[in-house]
Amino acid sequence: MDDGPEWGHATEFGDIAGQVAIVGIGETAYTRASGRSAREIGAEAAERAITDCGLAPGDIDGLTYSAAFADFDVAAFHDHFGTSHEMWSSPWGGGMSWAGTAPYLAAKAIERGDARHVLNVFPVAWASQRGGMTGGPGEVHASQSLKQNLEVPFGWFPQPVYFATIMRRHMIEFGTKPEHFGAVAVAARWNANRNPDAVMHGKKMDLDDYAAAPMLAEPLRLFDSCLISDGGAAYVTASLDRARDLPHPPVVVQGVGEGISGSGQHWSQQRPFTSTPQVFSAPLAFTMAGLTPRDVDVLAVYDPFTVVTIMQIEDMGFCRKGEGGPFVEEVSLWWNGEGLPCNTHGGLLSHAYVLGIAHVVELVKQLRETASAQVYDCEVGVYGGYTGMHASTLVLTVDR
Repeated sequence: MDDGPEWGHATEFGDIAGQVAIVGIGETAYTRASGRSAREIGAEAAERAITDCGLAPGDIDGLTYSAAFADFDVAAFHDHFGTSHEMWSSPWGGGMSWAGTAPYLAAKAIERGDARHVLNVFPVAWASQRGGMTGGPGEVHASQSLKQNLEVPFGWFPQPVYFATIMRRHMIEFGTKPEHFGAVAVAARWNANRNPDAVMHGKKMDLDDYAAAPMLAEPLRLFDSCLISDGGAAYVTASLDRARDLPHPPVVVQGVGEGISGSGQHWSQQRPFTSTPQVFSAPLAFTMAGLTPRDVDVLAVYDPFTVVTIMQIEDMGFCRKGEGGPFVEEVSLWWNGEGLPCNTHGGLLSHAYVLGIAHVVELVKQLRETASAQVYDCEVGVYGGYTGMHASTLVLTVDR
């Protein structure tokens, strides 16, 4: 079937290349169940990001957070820091694909004069809050009426079942093999073992370990699936001029793109079943930046399942569609490889499942040259955000 371009579209963003930079980053510990609330985690991440850029809480006059997981909004900010000043805010930030588009919102707020320093924060406490039917994201999906009535009764639930279906379709369409998915999982674990903050640090894995792992939903194995974690991160965005007065080398936003699928939140309605909205998002971001995938030194893609890494690598233009399997097998994703260093902190698969916010923070570390698994001579970093119907692409460079 010819799916054509009508299955989705790109959001029309104005050009903000070089206007703003990420000036501060903060992270909590990434753990299994910590017993902490998401709000507590978000507050700690915010504190650390503000301190990192040499500011005080009263200097933060903008906040982006997630409407779906509003664990650290303006009220929570003021309650924690004891402040009461006016703050511009948007609920279209936080993690997932919006971890990649929050800098665009910040840039426009700064351009309008609504804010000078914009904090983006996203905490997760799903490991501590597991319960009910599945815990974590499964509960969110189970609450949707379409899924309750048209997917769950037929056994197409939860996420591992969805993505096992997508994996099988990718194998049928393109000849992708189990060892290709395994290459993604092994690379993520290799990178996590270089990162002492990763949940799976110290737990080695090779392809034999991958193949011996339990099958969750054929052909999806245990290590094809992300972790369930507690943790959170935050970053602060300011104008480039302001950024140059702050302690760290500015990590400059050069391109932002957003792609939207017409499938809504339900992958069963997606027409091109083995594609992501990165096909709309990435070209926009690279064009804004004046760069191409060949210029990228380090990539961080939202990786809830190994197949999503492969699909995004294809859809962002790092290889042709359908060639992602051989690409990840032949072109090293390891932090110190000669190929395409990808998810150098370990990703959702082996670092922590904090829904993409840590991916952006890792890129900032790479560009500052402070990462645990540091990529040599790193000048261009790209984040590929993903939430099923949404994808985002964030292109970052460093101003030394």
